[in-house]
Amino acid sequence: MPSQNGSIYTWRQDMRTFFCSWLIAGALMPGLAAAADAAANFPSRQIRFVVDFPPGGTVDTLARIIAQKLDEKWKQPVIVENRPGAGGNIGAAFVYEAPADGYTLLVSPPGPLSINEYLYKDMPFDPARFSPIALLAVIPNAITARADLPANSVKELIAYAKAHPGKVSYASQGNGSTSHLSGQLLASMSGSSLVHVPYRGEGPALNDLLGGRVDLFVGNISAVLKFQETGKIKILAVASNQRSAMAPSIPTSSEAGLPGFLASAWFAVAAPPGTPAPIVEKLNAAVLEVLKMPDVQQKFLAQGAEVAASSIADTTSFFQAERVRWKKVIVDAGVTLD
Repeated sequence: MPSQNGSIYTWRQDMRTFFCSWLIAGALMPGLAAAADAAANFPSRQIRFVVDFPPGGTVDTLARIIAQKLDEKWKQPVIVENRPGAGGNIGAAFVYEAPADGYTLLVSPPGPLSINEYLYKDMPFDPARFSPIALLAVIPNAITARADLPANSVKELIAYAKAHPGKVSYASQGNGSTSHLSGQLLASMSGSSLVHVPYRGEGPALNDLLGGRVDLFVGNISAVLKFQETGKIKILAVASNQRSAMAPSIPTSSEAGLPGFLASAWFAVAAPPGTPAPIVEKLNAAVLEVLKMPDVQQKFLAQGAEVAASSIADTTSFFQAERVRWKKVIVDAGVTLD
């Protein structure tokens, strides 16, 4: 049985703990109240979508579709501002340093959020600290071959590449691009020795694939589908767990014999680090509401993009999984950019 002195000592400790907790709670209450008020009144002024690539591309088009709908919903202007450069890092860095109030948001493809930190020696921000809002859309990559390549399936391609080590080439949009890393992932997962041929963009890469000057291209299915339909190239598989709505007859990588080969272009919305949770939740709910609209889904499909509306938790997990996936590919391949 505790002594009287011991009981008094314990009582005093409990009172100190209670008093300290009360003081801390009192200090936090004004900040919590202010955050709640800000969320309740959000948005009360113009919102800016910062797109980290030039106008006219897929990410820019999707951002403008969403911005228009949110503008109509909130009766507040939602503008799109393009800040391209350094593989998306310039626009991402701008948002990273912006006030964490939900009024400046990043709309981006994978690079700045999951890839660039492993490619660039000096990064002006930490991608893991962004506040994820939602995944907007996914465009699966496709394993595409020149029309006369003597392989009509993924299994035949792997066998052919192993029989001709260092002779099978794949084009990409440039060093560090998703098509480059997807090609490298294909090589490492299949145990093949493929030759990377970088180009300055998707157009030149596809031109040489169509001309038979390179053997493969692992890029957006939306970019190659029209050439498949005319017999100028052949799509062997989509790098996805599900068949593409744009080409349901084409097998997934797992169905084609290369399980786990997943690679896609995707587009997401993120806020500056430290954006209050109530505002993040309100943004997520609004974006998901817009993504459910049939006309929005039709406009996305016209860009080759499949709507991929996701919760905050799922978006966060997706970003983390993508970082793990591409870090291994980049480190194994020894890819670096200045």
